[in-house]
Amino acid sequence: MECMGDDQPGAAGAPLRLTELRNGLLALHKTLLDSERAAYERDVRRIESNGELFGLVLNDPWFAWLRRLSALVAEIDHRLADKAPLTEGEAGRLVRRTRQLLIPDEAGGGFERRYFEAMQRDPGAVLAHAAMMRLLARLD
Repeated sequence: MECMGDDQPGAAGAPLRLTELRNGLLALHKTLLDSERAAYERDVRRIESNGELFGLVLNDPWFAWLRRLSALVAEIDHRLADKAPLTEGEAGRLVRRTRQLLIPDEAGGGFERRYFEAMQRDPGAVLAHAAMMRLLARLD
């Protein structure tokens, strides 16, 4: 629930909240990317370099689901770099969008299903998800 004043610039609170959210998402993204790389190398072929991995992340359908997470991080980065004051309401909306995105769903499609699958095969993904849920609870 948003309070009156949520759309007022946050002196330090809103940028700090978004920076913490961004850092948490980057840690989750790295864990998921490492997990997907291992699955890709197991099921398809070995990835020879970080440059090759970067190309696959950008262009290969195998990694396409991670782009929603990447786009959210980029949106947060853009908002943090913007000269316009960041409001508590904006920060809260991004926290809620993150919470909605990070709902694994076996019956879902796209991100939700692949996120579920990553957590089924990789304990590191489960731990990263749990850390992200703790962070989101703190940022609410």
